[in-house]
Amino acid sequence: MRPLNYAMLKYFTTAGEACVDDVMTALKGDYSSFSAFKRDKMQEALMTEKNGLIAESRVDLDSNGDLRVFYSATPEQRDTINSYIQ
Repeated sequence: MRPLNYAMLKYFTTAGEACVDDVMTALKGDYSSFSAFKRDKMQEALMTEKNGLIAESRVDLDSNGDLRVFYSATPEQRDTINSYIQ
């Protein structure tokens, strides 16, 4: 099994656009027991990981009025992720 941060990046090679909640839903089955599988920690990781591998695509408010940041990967970014993470 890959490290959680790698799995998060790898997710963006198939997802068009996603926020932290989408990523958590997708990875819950394999990673929910990890200590870093918490919304705030994963949001921080996405913000850190975006250094060229994923990009912020938009922001909005969820039904509770909380800010949601969405990320996506361009084809070149997907290729880069896939070249480093199998």
